[in-house]
Amino acid sequence: MKSSKEILKQTGISRATLNNYINYGLLSKPKIFNPGEAGGPRQLGYFPDDAIERVQRIQQMRQEGMNMDEIVSRMAGDSRGAVSTLTPVHNIPTPRLMNTIADSGLHVALEDIPHPAYMINQSFEVIWLNEEAKRQFFADTGALPSTSKERNLFSLLAANGGLSNWSEVINFHLGLAKGRLSLDAFGNLCRSLSNQDSAWLQQRYAEVEAITARPIAETLLAVPRTSEANKTAYASFFREGILVAYTPTAKDSESLLDLLPHRDEVIRALRRRRLPVLTQLAVLVTDLQSSVKICSELPSEEYFELINEMWASMETVFRKYHGTYGKHVADGMVYYFFPQPDSDYLMNALACAVEIRREMQKLSKAWRLKKNWLNELYLNTGIAEGQEWLGTFQSSTSVEFVVLGDSINQAARISDFARHGAIWATKSLIGKLPTQDRARLRYGVRRQGLDGQQLFVASTFSIVSSLLEHNGPKSEKLRDIATLPITEIVEVNDHQF
Repeated sequence: MKSSKEILKQTGISRATLNNYINYGLLSKPKIFNPGEAGGPRQLGYFPDDAIERVQRIQQMRQEGMNMDEIVSRMAGDSRGAVSTLTPVHNIPTPRLMNTIADSGLHVALEDIPHPAYMINQSFEVIWLNEEAKRQFFADTGALPSTSKERNLFSLLAANGGLSNWSEVINFHLGLAKGRLSLDAFGNLCRSLSNQDSAWLQQRYAEVEAITARPIAETLLAVPRTSEANKTAYASFFREGILVAYTPTAKDSESLLDLLPHRDEVIRALRRRRLPVLTQLAVLVTDLQSSVKICSELPSEEYFELINEMWASMETVFRKYHGTYGKHVADGMVYYFFPQPDSDYLMNALACAVEIRREMQKLSKAWRLKKNWLNELYLNTGIAEGQEWLGTFQSSTSVEFVVLGDSINQAARISDFARHGAIWATKSLIGKLPTQDRARLRYGVRRQGLDGQQLFVASTFSIVSSLLEHNGPKSEKLRDIATLPITEIVEVNDHQF
């Protein structure tokens, strides 16, 4: 058997490239043994004896201009040293692979990409690009527009010479889109384009083959306005979006392949360099009611246990509805909801709020049984919407998404107003929902009748000051939203979710 050290030394490839070949099924996963070398590593990966020969064959085919998919197809009939079925591995490395990468000692940075590279989010809006991409792909547009809709990749290419001049580049991205979006969802991405460009794109979308999830998608294509006749395009898939990069030759791709498997480092770097953007969004702020009282009644370790359970149970719900975490002090939560190609971000925020209330009711019941107490656990929620600037604040050790503007302040104040697990949203948010979505909501305001009973008046709103106890302590605290019209969200018909 051949150790990984022998393979790296005799073939000249990097450890990250070796891992990439394993990912594609071109080499079998190594067997891990203790080599017994004094002062050496405690564990090494060992491969079949023909592993070096297989790597050299891969290198030869890459020099001949073949991409990875073609190499996989060519070598599929030869199962020596490879996995029995060459199935593309999904885009998240296994824990063992991540450990192998971490042990490689490679320094990873976006600056290591010497060729055009950019990242697009799930709505195919450019959220990061390097100078080479700006020069070669977006030269005629100058600085990128400030709004998210204007940063649509297809709009930018249309403005830089017309879509037909970028035909092969467009086809590659349409394949990426088709692997993730329905035709209707893709149609939503084209709204910022002219009718002619939109129709042309949707026709091409119907004709191209979808590019499905894999570690790295790769293809050879012609890129206009460059000195090289062809470039190899790579796409690496992340939860935050798709990183696309171009190299002039297969040989030049080694540094790129070394970089892309280091997912955590890449994402941290992209977050630091993410361009500020003016975008539509909904902001959800939720706070634990009577948190000071609950904290005083529990031993410190149990209070932290409660908060951690709360976060763990809510995180999957926020992910389900495409929520993006925002910084919040103490034991509350802030999440942002941005426009999505396949769902409405406003409905995502409302449906998410209703579902986390259900999760909190389950958690409250479990803790009543656990502690044999009478406390009810409530998350009080405020939701607002607007067009705000999204950017990042960063220190040497962390990066945080930050929204600047009135929306987050309004959502936080509404959360302060809410009691007993209620969900309150602004009138402007409800007014921007399509009629069919608004019909799925049960919302309104509770009024006091002549006999002193509370009545729920459906499909109505009230300014905050009318809902407060006059001259009470809350009146002063909420003065800045006193004239803001809001409504209580009671339920969302979630059959579409």
